[in-house]
Amino acid sequence: MKVLLYFEGQKMLEKSGIGRAFEHQKKALESAGIDYTTNARSKDYDILHINTYGINSRKMIKQAKKQGKKVIYHAHSNAEDFKNSFLGANTITPLYKKYVVSLYSLGDHLITPTPYAKRVLQTYGIQKPIDAVSNGINLEQFQPDEKKEEAFREYFKLAAEQKVIISVGLYFRRKGIIDFVEVARRFPQYKFIWFGHISLYSIPKDIRRIVQYDHPDNVIFPGYIKGDIIEGAYSNADLFFFPSYEETEGIVVLEALASLQNVLVRDIPVYDGWLKDRKNCYMGNNNTEFSQLLEGIVEKKLPDLSKNGWQTAQAKSIPHIGKKLQNIYETVLS
Repeated sequence: MKVLLYFEGQKMLEKSGIGRAFEHQKKALESAGIDYTTNARSKDYDILHINTYGINSRKMIKQAKKQGKKVIYHAHSNAEDFKNSFLGANTITPLYKKYVVSLYSLGDHLITPTPYAKRVLQTYGIQKPIDAVSNGINLEQFQPDEKKEEAFREYFKLAAEQKVIISVGLYFRRKGIIDFVEVARRFPQYKFIWFGHISLYSIPKDIRRIVQYDHPDNVIFPGYIKGDIIEGAYSNADLFFFPSYEETEGIVVLEALASLQNVLVRDIPVYDGWLKDRKNCYMGNNNTEFSQLLEGIVEKKLPDLSKNGWQTAQAKSIPHIGKKLQNIYETVLS
């Protein structure tokens, strides 16, 4: 069995969750001993495992079908998480929905990151078999490391006593960036850092304004940072605060859990079944609740749930995901 992992527009999407999911797929297949290629010109494969939505993705599917190959479509996105993202996204969401449904329907089998994302696709009327498989997490990469933590604090010139709250995501309204900044206004004594970047020309004017200048002095937008600094931030910060309104999974949440970090998220359906309020994370519904929980966590008035969160991440480790993908591949081929 050989798999062709296809990712169109890799340079444009490599900083996104889909980009990280693609890297996790490669590691998962390696852990399961599955032969794969990322060479789109390859002919000697049995399954096309496709991750993207462009014109070339459709061409790849048609070519695979002509050659009698099986096609697995990894449904990373849907209309719900397309809303409140790019400039003009809400206007074209109905068209986007029709487009992705037409693409997903070309697959022999679909994979979504969570049961919630699976349910969303089923409401679209897609009749193909769908399996929910986490995008997974590289536990070793996010294991707390003192040198990485020192690199993080040195990069941002943080005093030893400085309390820090972080989040990671593109500059999308859907990600809760407005709420992140509004909560930060209530805590001038804490430092708030939002990691991530996307072209400012691609986002609405009000979000652009927030990122450029309309935020308090205790908020930092350092852009996209990878490696030791972001990994040190995950484990060294006092809290990972992710007020996103819609996700298909939220890889950054997994990264925070794997870093033995306390996590505060919005109570939304995507977390059903794997995140539990006051068990392995904290959940809020609005900025008042977020503020109360945030202060309680940072000032250690609330229980530390980081070890429980880490155990949740363990269940979504790369080798675990590799076995699940192997089972799906074998099912599709049979």
